[in-house]
Amino acid sequence: MKPLDQIPDTLRQSLRGIFSDIDDTITTNGMLSAEAYSAIENISEQGIDFIPITGRPAGWCDMIARFWPVRGVIGENGAFFFSYDRKKKKMIRRYIQSEKERLEGLKKLEIIKQNVLKQVTGSAVASDQFSRISDLAIDFCEDVPELPIEAVKKIEEIFVESGATAKISSIHVNGWFGDYNKLEMTRIFTKEILDIDLDLNKDEFVFCGDSPNDEPLFQYFPNSCGVANVKGFKSEMIHFPKYVSDLKGGKGFVEICKKLLDFN
Repeated sequence: MKPLDQIPDTLRQSLRGIFSDIDDTITTNGMLSAEAYSAIENISEQGIDFIPITGRPAGWCDMIARFWPVRGVIGENGAFFFSYDRKKKKMIRRYIQSEKERLEGLKKLEIIKQNVLKQVTGSAVASDQFSRISDLAIDFCEDVPELPIEAVKKIEEIFVESGATAKISSIHVNGWFGDYNKLEMTRIFTKEILDIDLDLNKDEFVFCGDSPNDEPLFQYFPNSCGVANVKGFKSEMIHFPKYVSDLKGGKGFVEICKKLLDFN
């Protein structure tokens, strides 16, 4: 991972969009600071598309797409994207699965939920679960005392042994049924909303993240950036961001934005 001062000036000139994780990338200790939000606003005002990619639920993503200065948001680890057309006053909702597939998946996830709560002491269903439409989020440190890594791995194992896909974020273990991911929906969003073939133009975009569940995007984007938190996952990751900030969380995100864009 290289320091931010090695980002070439040519990237600033060709930059078309920034994709970013939310938790512990834009936020700091669970809070969105005014400084980080202002950085997002600066991105938008300079004509750069900003698109959060998150494991957070549909209910949150509807609000983000509608009220934040973003082009859209990819949620529940690639289950959907929401994009609000401000001229037409219309919310565009694109799901990777049919409603029937989502409901069938949720039924199977209910069984997994019971198994996790029985087998992993101290785990809990994420407090935002009521807003979800496709996945199950198990909290291991957001609203519960932080669990040891062995317990987190056990949660992941229960998902996988039941045939589900599981990803560990900085706060939750997310699991779902279906062959989809954040990167697949990022490609779909870029094609359908931005009218850009991402595979042919990915060097004109940046992805920002902080944890192991961002690895596929770190690997895919040649100009990926990590906030300093990512350094704590060196023993758990294979693919790292090309550039890394000095600061953690939202402060690191602002640091990245100031390097990419001209604002104070």
